Amino acid sequence: MNYVRTAILLAGLTALFMGVGYLIGGSSGAMIALVVAAGMNLFSYWNSDRMVLSMHGAQEVDARTAPDLYRLVQDLAGRAGLPMPRVYLMDNPQPNAFATGRDPQHAAVAVTSGLLNTLSREEVAGVIAHELGHIRNRDTLIMTITATIAGAISMLAQFGMFFGGNRDNNNGMGIVGTLAMVILAPIAAMIVQMAVSRTREYSADRAAAEITGEPDWLITGLRRIENAAHQIPNDTAEHNPATAHMFIINPLSGQRMDNLFSTHPATENRIAALQQFAAEIGRGYSRPRTAQAAPAHGPWGGGGGTRRGPWG
Repeated sequence: MNYVRTAILLAGLTALFMGVGYLIGGSSGAMIALVVAAGMNLFSYWNSDRMVLSMHGAQEVDARTAPDLYRLVQDLAGRAGLPMPRVYLMDNPQPNAFATGRDPQHAAVAVTSGLLNTLSREEVAGVIAHELGHIRNRDTLIMTITATIAGAISMLAQFGMFFGGNRDNNNGMGIVGTLAMVILAPIAAMIVQMAVSRTREYSADRAAAEITGEPDWLITGLRRIENAAHQIPNDTAEHNPATAHMFIINPLSGQRMDNLFSTHPATENRIAALQQFAAEIGRGYSRPRTAQAAPAHGPWGGGGGTRRGPWG
């Protein structure tokens, strides 16, 4: 089913890309856009994860540079039945995280320094388990390619504005078509992102609860991230809004402007679904015993701390 969903998504984004090309250059513009989109799809399959990680300044860490974080991811990946993903750290004060990669064998998990400095160890475990849930569900390919092509559509639409449409392209739309393209093409791309992200977040939340066996770790983690994201800007995400749907919580400052156009489900709805799942498995919600924030340079950094993960 994921392969069918991927094919439908890529076909839709490719058609949208061609439509923008048609408005800019008529039939020849549409054909050029088709060729560019085909090349972009192929390029994105192999390289989109590296592009997204680079956009957000993510630096890879290992068992030597961030031993406790690396060991925590390793523990959780083992519980999820996944190969060990690459681990990245983003120097960003906003607590957040995302996963990327074309398949579980080529996956990566990226977390911000703000996540490690704000959340407790158990809450970080819940967040990382959520990202591993995306990897296990094979969401990361479709989400990463969506980010790449949606960003390209927005840039192409802005590019078309400078040309104002070709008067001889027989499309009969002129400046009206150009203005419609500039406004509607990015919205259409955003709607595709929403269709992917909103449903997949619930599945990844449930997977996180299954992996850790403690739904309340993610519940309190989501609350902390939601509260902090409203107060701490993520400048990198603001400059790359097409990647917003990849994060566990929308990193953009305008996410509450219109719930209809949010790339994420409402956090309270996600928490309610987790609480229902907790009741189903007989793990009623209660605040974790270690709900205090993790120290900035304790068990997460490269230079100190010997505490082990939540299971050992």
